[in-house]
Amino acid sequence: MACSNVMKLNVASSSWISGHNSVNHRTGSTARFPTRRFSVIRAGSYTDELVKTAKSIASPGRGILAIDESNATCGKRLASIGLDNTETNRQAYRQLLLTTPGLGDYISGAILFEETLYQSTTDGKKFVDCLRDENIVPGIKVDKGLVPLPGSNNESWCQGLDGLASRSAEYYKQGARFAKWRTVVSIPCGPSALAVKEAAWGLARYAAISQDNGLVPIVEPEILLDGDHPIERTLEVAEQVWSEVFYYLAENNVTFEGILLKPSMVTPGAEHKVKASPDTIANYTLTMLRRRVPPAVPGIMFLSGGQSEVEATLNLNAMNQSPNPWHVSFSYARALQNTVLKTWQGRPENIEAAQKSLLVRAKANSLAQLGKYSAEGESEEAKKGMFVKGYTY
Repeated sequence: MACSNVMKLNVASSSWISGHNSVNHRTGSTARFPTRRFSVIRAGSYTDELVKTAKSIASPGRGILAIDESNATCGKRLASIGLDNTETNRQAYRQLLLTTPGLGDYISGAILFEETLYQSTTDGKKFVDCLRDENIVPGIKVDKGLVPLPGSNNESWCQGLDGLASRSAEYYKQGARFAKWRTVVSIPCGPSALAVKEAAWGLARYAAISQDNGLVPIVEPEILLDGDHPIERTLEVAEQVWSEVFYYLAENNVTFEGILLKPSMVTPGAEHKVKASPDTIANYTLTMLRRRVPPAVPGIMFLSGGQSEVEATLNLNAMNQSPNPWHVSFSYARALQNTVLKTWQGRPENIEAAQKSLLVRAKANSLAQLGKYSAEGESEEAKKGMFVKGYTY
């Protein structure tokens, strides 16, 4: 598909988009377009609020707690400590997390599953109100999961656009102020041009719909750790994917100041024989971001993707050793929860200890966001990798 000669400009990023679209990157041609017509994005009714929300989440020393696992995935976590996958047990675990005193010192946003958005504590306080009391912005997972992509190399696409506008409006009424949509790209499977384009287009449509309903979209094309490829191959694919993503975000008139990104770090494949240092990962990751992400985007909230708790924190810390054009932070699930879950074990008498372990991990990543983290004194449990081949959320 050739680029349209009708240029879509994001107000704060006109030069970046103009430069991007001046080359037909679909066919590899370097021919300039014969004519250029520019259309400026009109501010929507939520624009000011979206920008304010995004800046609040991308605030110094804070990041996102992701607890948006599906009921099935949450059930696997509970099973690891001998608990049945019931709504009561899921509610108890999420109450432990969301009522941790002082969590807002290190956490600016929490991504919830739909069930959790509508739940309350055992004494009747809504979870969204627990978050607001800690100055934490409630968020919501809005995609409907991955399904096989016909015509691809055994790849996936993310469903959930049908009915998204009405669902987003309801989530906003319930108190959500940002959204998450996760799609994936597999390097061992190619990735095919079809899979990359489908991922980018789906993310862009979701982002536009979210903004139209008052939700800041987190844009997340996860490049899976699966594979034995070197870090150079990951960089190549990441640049390809994010180029497509921003092309379609602009095509869909998405306001860059009102989005957040949730990228994978640029690392070797999990099965590659050579392990990269935090400094190497930081160098490759920041190189990719500088080449592909305009400075209008307020925040880069990395996913952990199966890294150990300590690895994810060390790598984030390495990326914050010098100033960046964006807030570079975290949106971790397993890398914040692993030790918490094992400390809790489903026992009421362990709740306080589990909450303290959550604060330890949240504070460590807060320090990493500020570039001030040290791994000295970290437990052996926190150093254990959590990569699962073919992981599903």
